[in-house]
Amino acid sequence: MKIAIIGQQDFGKTVLEAFLARGDTVAAVFCAPEKEGARPDALRAAAQEKNLKVHQFKSLRDPGALQAMKDAGADIGIMAFVLQFAPQEFVNIPTHGTIQYHPSLLPRYRGPSSINWPIIKGDTETGLSIFRPTDGLDEGAVILQKRTPIGPDDTLASVYFDRLFPLGVQAMLEATDLVVSNRHKETEQDESNASYEGWCRGAEARIDWAKPIAHVYNLIRGCNPAPGAWTTFNGKKLQIFDARATVFRRFSEVSGKVSEVSAVTAEGFRVTAQGGCVEVLKAKFEDGKKMSGGELAESAGIKAGCLLGT
Repeated sequence: MKIAIIGQQDFGKTVLEAFLARGDTVAAVFCAPEKEGARPDALRAAAQEKNLKVHQFKSLRDPGALQAMKDAGADIGIMAFVLQFAPQEFVNIPTHGTIQYHPSLLPRYRGPSSINWPIIKGDTETGLSIFRPTDGLDEGAVILQKRTPIGPDDTLASVYFDRLFPLGVQAMLEATDLVVSNRHKETEQDESNASYEGWCRGAEARIDWAKPIAHVYNLIRGCNPAPGAWTTFNGKKLQIFDARATVFRRFSEVSGKVSEVSAVTAEGFRVTAQGGCVEVLKAKFEDGKKMSGGELAESAGIKAGCLLGT
């Protein structure tokens, strides 16, 4: 079939390669322009290497973008990780319209950080949706969904790269075939179950050691590797990535007060929270590089009795 891909970065690149690998024709690729000084976008670079027609409009509302989509003559549009707003007059141009990937089980977790939040909130399941883009954010009819469990020690990285990324690529191929052959079903989202979550950025990723241990550990997992849950030590921002959590079962197990470093080993250092402790296995200061918790503690002078968040 003949498709147009709208997307960016590694997910968009992998979707492009998957369609080409099975013999589909990519009539046009639409990528957002890179910011000044940014790395070349992976999708744009891959498309240009394959001598495909690439468009980079600041806005998909641009009359030039509409004309470029018309000129593509695509059977279907494929939105693979798109941060630009795509108006209805753009997405409706292909013969069978356009479908979009979203990494959550819509209508839950609409919004831009939909992989982080289920982990942060302690959910045990997430998934992906292929849906019809509308002028509302992630509000269109759902065509296909795939589910995946969230394990107690899963991180943003493991959920996305091990499951939602590869599942998403295959789901885009599957949904495309269903739509173009008119074998698909479109299910309107149930607004009574809808939720929207904004960006998970630095402000949202700050650790409050006074929160219950599950809350602290879920935040660390849901922000690993980005944006990186963080605290402070001697006024310097300290980001925590790989970690382990231990729940206290009896009073005799409690060591130190909330936010206090209770022990340092070659592997890492333990920090007390409400009802348990976190063992920091990989971390970095804002102006430094990632290293093991043990290495970082030694280099920064973090010892038992030190307080974080100061």
